[in-house]
Amino acid sequence: MKFGIDHFIEDDSLRAPLVGRRVALLAHPASVTANLEHSLDALAAIESINLTAAFGPQHGLRGDKQDNMVESQDFIDPVHGIPVYSLYGEVRRPTQQMMESFDVLLVDLQDLGCRIYTFITTLRYMLEAAATHGKTVWVLDRPNPAGRPIEGLILREGWESFVGAGEMPMRHGLTLGEIGNWFIKRYSLNLDYRVIEMQGWQAEKAPGFGWPLGEREWINPSPNAPNLWMARCYPGTVMLEGTTLSEGRGTTRPLELFGAPDIDAPAIIAEMDRLAPQWLRGCRLRECWFEPVTHKHQGELCAGVQIHVEGPHYNHHAFRPWRLQALAFKALRRIYPDYPLWRDFAYEYEHERLSIDLINGSELLREWVDEPSSTVPDLEALLLADESAWAEERRDVLIYR
Repeated sequence: MKFGIDHFIEDDSLRAPLVGRRVALLAHPASVTANLEHSLDALAAIESINLTAAFGPQHGLRGDKQDNMVESQDFIDPVHGIPVYSLYGEVRRPTQQMMESFDVLLVDLQDLGCRIYTFITTLRYMLEAAATHGKTVWVLDRPNPAGRPIEGLILREGWESFVGAGEMPMRHGLTLGEIGNWFIKRYSLNLDYRVIEMQGWQAEKAPGFGWPLGEREWINPSPNAPNLWMARCYPGTVMLEGTTLSEGRGTTRPLELFGAPDIDAPAIIAEMDRLAPQWLRGCRLRECWFEPVTHKHQGELCAGVQIHVEGPHYNHHAFRPWRLQALAFKALRRIYPDYPLWRDFAYEYEHERLSIDLINGSELLREWVDEPSSTVPDLEALLLADESAWAEERRDVLIYR
């Protein structure tokens, strides 16, 4: 199969409309061609493309920042001599000066298929700025490694943030190009927008189910996204960022496990299985021990649970990472009613609202966990309504059917 960047480079006719226009690129470390050449370098080598600027999202154009919530600065690219503007530094929305540096923006970002991933928020901000300034945006499309399944509560009105770009569920099941279609439709944006489509993407093809496993190399789109298995778990395990539990940062398997020094992991697994065995399908859970070298519980031995989604037991359509992680919180709350689960700290430029609520786009998950009388069917009813609504909402923006 071909990603959008490879299709764009190989087909002269796709590039013809750009002749005589100033071109900018929004990219990050995973923005590479099939030959593993960074997209900025590949585009700069094409004589007909007048590359005048580049943009980097969270973690930077080349991956210069190796931690969450660490800003990047603007700089001049030492090889190509063009300005590289940071969209995760002094600003997160592009300024007028930045927008004046190009006529056409090419967007080549590898997404993880999860609403909280900030690259899709950056895409929305760039589309809105392009509509205001009369600019053209083309998305060089890439696979959604989490595939097409939908899961999670839809972000409620008023809960938009840098980790909540719009009213979609946690696991949205769209490619970046399709998300652009949805933003334009949802927010009535008027701009020249185009998706350079992938060729041969099969979202239901085993064993990758969204990612062309065995055909393309995996490159971390962010520092703690080291493999496909993390991408599968992430729509659930990302919620751990809003808790006092470790999500495995500071280990070699971040966001595939969770734990803390003061929990009984086998008891939590047993309680999860007792409460909702149907929410544990499609994967295997294993008690484990780990000691983070950085981040939460640094240097402490943690009892934990690892979520295994890489073996023959993995069932792509049965696995529900959001439900699984929500169930883990509920099990912990039932075993330890007074456990200080929710983390209160400044999260992605938000200082008032709890991070767990920002992550989920409402207080609904936290309230369900904390309410002693709430049941699994209560939450399931909310989920099914939201997921059904999103399946209908996204229908008109799908490109790959």
